Amino acid sequence: MKLNSAIRHDDIPKILEFHQIFSDRTMPVAPAKAGTFITRASPAYRRAGMALFLAGFATFSLLYCVQPLLPVLSRQFGIGAAASSLSLSLSTGALAIAILVAAALSERAGRRELMAMSMVVSALLNIAAAWAPTWPLLLLARMAEGFALGGVPAVAMTYLAEEIHPRELGLAMGLYVSGTAFGGMIGRVGTGILTDALSWRPAMAIVGAAGLIAALGFLALLPPSRNFTRRHGLGARHHFDAWGRHLHDPALPALYGVGFAVMGTFVTIFNYAGYRLMAPPYDLDQTRLGLLFSVYVFGIASSSIAGGLSDRMGRGRVMTAGIAIMAAGILLTLAGALPAIVAGIVLLTVGFFTTHAVASGWVGRLALADRGHATSLYLLAYYLGSSIAGSVGGWWWSGLGWNGVAAFT
Repeated sequence: MKLNSAIRHDDIPKILEFHQIFSDRTMPVAPAKAGTFITRASPAYRRAGMALFLAGFATFSLLYCVQPLLPVLSRQFGIGAAASSLSLSLSTGALAIAILVAAALSERAGRRELMAMSMVVSALLNIAAAWAPTWPLLLLARMAEGFALGGVPAVAMTYLAEEIHPRELGLAMGLYVSGTAFGGMIGRVGTGILTDALSWRPAMAIVGAAGLIAALGFLALLPPSRNFTRRHGLGARHHFDAWGRHLHDPALPALYGVGFAVMGTFVTIFNYAGYRLMAPPYDLDQTRLGLLFSVYVFGIASSSIAGGLSDRMGRGRVMTAGIAIMAAGILLTLAGALPAIVAGIVLLTVGFFTTHAVASGWVGRLALADRGHATSLYLLAYYLGSSIAGSVGGWWWSGLGWNGVAAFT
C-alpha cells in the first residue's frame, strides 16, 4: 500500500517518540520482539484499525457537534454570539490542557484503559450537556467533556506505534485519521439535520449515544496491549525544562504561532457563518447549514496533497501558499451571493488544512530532541487558537457583523 503523504515512513520515529513525552526516557523506545507486533495478516490488525477508527469518530463528533448549534443556543438561552461560542471554546481549551497530561496518565493506567474511559465519560457528559437546564451547567459539562476527550488524541497513535508492526503502520494510522475527519464532519452535519428533525437537545443526546456505542465497539474490538509496560514518568521539572527549551528555539515558536492563528481563523469563520446564513436574505435552515460543513472533505484531500508538495517545493512556500489561500477565501466570503460565500469557505478550508499539515510536520523535523514535547506545544497552541479566537470573534460579529469577523481573522 502506498502510504498517505501525511503518514510517511519517516514520520514513524516521531510518532514513536511522542509516547515518550512523559516516560522515563527521552530516546526512542527499544523495539518490541517481532512476534509481539500485530501484523496485517492477523484478525487483530483489522480489529485494531476499526477500534481506532471508532475512537477518532467518537472524539471529534462529540467535540464539534455544537458548532452548527451556536445560533440555536443563542436563541434558547438568550445570549450573544460570543457567549454561545463558549460551548465549543471551553471544550477545545480543556482539550488542549488535557493533551499535556493524558500521556502521563496512560503510563500508569494503560493505553487501552485510558482511551476507553475517555470515550465513555465524554459521551456521558455530552448527553448531560444536552439536557442541562441552565447555560452555566451546559458550559460546565462541555468543559469537562473537552478535558475527558484529551485521552484519545494523546494516546491513540502511541498505542498503534507500540502494537502494530512498523512496516504496516500506515494503514492503521490512516484508519484513525480517517475516523477523526469523518467524526468531525458527521458531528457537524448530523447534528444540523437532527436539530431540524427533532430539536437541538435530542440531537446532542443522539450524538452522545453514538459516542457510547462507539466506546463499546472500541472495547470489544481493540486487542489488549502486548508491548506496553506500566511505569512511572519523570518529574514535572523534566517536562517544563523540555518545553522551555522549545519555546526558546529560534524557529519553533513561529510555527506555534501559525498553528494558533490558522486554527483560530478556521473555527471563527465556521462559528459565525451560521449566524449570517440563517438570517435574511439567506434564511438557511439547520439542515442546509449543517451540510455546509461537508466542505470538510476538501480539507481532507488538501492535507494529503500538501505533504507531497512540501517535499518538492519546500515547506515554507507551501505553507505561505496555504495562508494566502485562506486569506483569499475570507475575502470571497465578503461577497453577497451565497455561491461566492460557499466558494470562499471551501478555499478557507483547503488553505487551512494545507497550512496545518505542513506546520505540524515541520515542528517534528525542527525539534532536535524531545520532539514529543515540541509536538505537544504545537497542539496546545492549535487548540488554544480555537478556544480564544473562536470566542473573541463573537465580539466582532456582534459589533461589526460579517465585515468585523473577516477583519478579525
